[in-house]
Order: sequence, then structure tokens, then C-alpha cells
Amino acid sequence: MTDRTAALKAARTKDSTDKRGRVLAALNAMQTAGQPITAAAVAAAAGVSTWLVYADGIREHFQAARQHQATAGTPTGNPGPDPQPATPASLRTDLAIARSEIHRLRNDLNKMRERLRLQLGAEIEQPDRAELIARVGALESANQQFLAERDARAHEADTAQRRVSELEDELTAARESLRRVIRATNR
Repeated sequence: MTDRTAALKAARTKDSTDKRGRVLAALNAMQTAGQPITAAAVAAAAGVSTWLVYADGIREHFQAARQHQATAGTPTGNPGPDPQPATPASLRTDLAIARSEIHRLRNDLNKMRERLRLQLGAEIEQPDRAELIARVGALESANQQFLAERDARAHEADTAQRRVSELEDELTAARESLRRVIRATNR
């Protein structure tokens, strides 16, 4: 693995460990406070998504806390002395909220996958540093050669321009001389 990949993997592992620690701390705090323990409540208290509450290693603690509340007589649903049974409307609302959350999470997952795909593609396609240095050196060498050729061509053009001027002067003089000879011959 490259250093970048190892660093990304280490950061991801640390983030996962932090989130799992927050979930366990939220479970303990809710259990101590006597609050009803539900997956949504624990996830909201820990600032994570609900799927993490059901992940291996966390699910056992979550189920144990719910079991403890059930045996201790602490309500796991609505707080209060007389909890009301769920109505079909409230269940439909909960289902709609859950579906909305699932849709949002799937969109987030797709965006993250696309970003990761692009990042990994860029890392794979990125040229080697030594290759880039060699290429820059070759380009600088070619640039120096082109500059030298340009200067040589400019010198040749100046010499040719001077020669053209001299030849034009000689041609003008020859024409003038020819005219004089023609006039003198005509007289």
C-alpha cells in the first residue's frame, strides 16, 4: 500500500472507532438517565446514522441496554406514566421518515463512492515524479535548442535582408547607368 492509502485507511479506522465510542457513551448516558433507548434516539444522541447502532460490536450493547430497560421496567417507547400505543398514522409517518433517511443516505453513499472512484483514478493515473522531472528536463533542453535555432535564423534573415538591400542598390545603379548609356547612344 502506498503511504496515502495507509493514511486514508488509518484515518477511516480512527473515525470508525470514535463513532463507535460515541454510540457506547450515548447508550450509557441514556441508560443512566432512564431515557427510552431506541436506535433512532441513540443515533441522534451520538450524532451518527442509525445503521451504526445495528453494526456488529454495537448491536450487542444496544440489545443489552434495551433488555435491561425492559427488565427494570423503564419504558422503551414514549416516556410518561401511560404510554399510548402507536397509531397507524404515526407508524406511516415513522415509515416515511425512515424512507426519506434511507434515500438521503443512499444519495450520500453514491456521492462518496463517486468521489472515491475519481480520487483513486487520479492517483492511479498520476505520473511518476521521476518521469515528470525527466520530461521537464527534456522540454527545457528542446526549448534551448529551439531558441538557438531561432537566433541563428534571425541572424541569417538579417544577413539576407542586408544582401537584398545591397542588390537593390546595385540594380538601381545599373538601371541608371543603362539609361545614361541608352541616352548617350541615342544622341
